[in-house]
Amino acid sequence: MEAIIFCGIQATGKTTFFKKQFFKTHVHISLDLLNTRNKELRFIETCILTSQPFVIDNTNPSIDERAKYISIAKANKFKVIGYYFQSKLSNAVDRNNRRVGKEKIPEIGIRGTFKSLNLPSISEGFDELYYVSADNDMFIIKPWSDEV
Repeated sequence: MEAIIFCGIQATGKTTFFKKQFFKTHVHISLDLLNTRNKELRFIETCILTSQPFVIDNTNPSIDERAKYISIAKANKFKVIGYYFQSKLSNAVDRNNRRVGKEKIPEIGIRGTFKSLNLPSISEGFDELYYVSADNDMFIIKPWSDEV
């Protein structure tokens, strides 16, 4: 049983990474899809009750935002794995500008998340932590280093 928590600003490849890495094995939990924290909590509770692995696909920029997921997962004996997505503001804005429709978000939202972004740390309660970067539609996954 594992809970995976993504962390990174918008337009850094989190949802695409989910589709490539976890689509067939984990429940996708995203506020972009569920729209409310209440629905999100219900999905998490269902995953916990059914021992179903899940991925939290939100920006999760702060320690406090990540802590609520880590605590519920740990309390229910889930392994907690974090993936931090390289968050270069200029690259994210460029990728966002290529999006259309609901996928494209106001640039101010990306900039606001970037300002509140705190790098994750193993000390938050992660059992494993990884650094993800995207290069030519390929994801490069590296073990976490506090020198990111």
